Amino acid sequence: MSNLAKTLQQETQQQTVKSLKPSVKKLNAWLSPGERVLFFAFGILVCIGAAFIVSKQAAIYEANKEIQLVESSIQEQQKVNGDLEMQISELSTYERIWEKAKELGLTLNENNVKVVQ
Repeated sequence: MSNLAKTLQQETQQQTVKSLKPSVKKLNAWLSPGERVLFFAFGILVCIGAAFIVSKQAAIYEANKEIQLVESSIQEQQKVNGDLEMQISELSTYERIWEKAKELGLTLNENNVKVVQ
């Protein structure tokens, strides 16, 4: 082989060796370490905020449940009070009082009646 052929062969071998070597490029990080810390802190704050909102919603639900229970008990008590007022009005009629007075032996003496204003 001549000198020229030898140099061509060496050059082609060097090119194949260069092409076989993996080219190691320094990969630039997608995020810098400071940005990673900021994103991590932001994620933590979002999680804490979500937990806070859920806990407040649970407390609101419990308060609404208690309010509904109290309102239902108030309605029941108002119904009982209405029934009792009706009984009072039925039992306090003049005719009924007069019948009870007669049963007990009381009489009406108009001379002893005094009008108070």
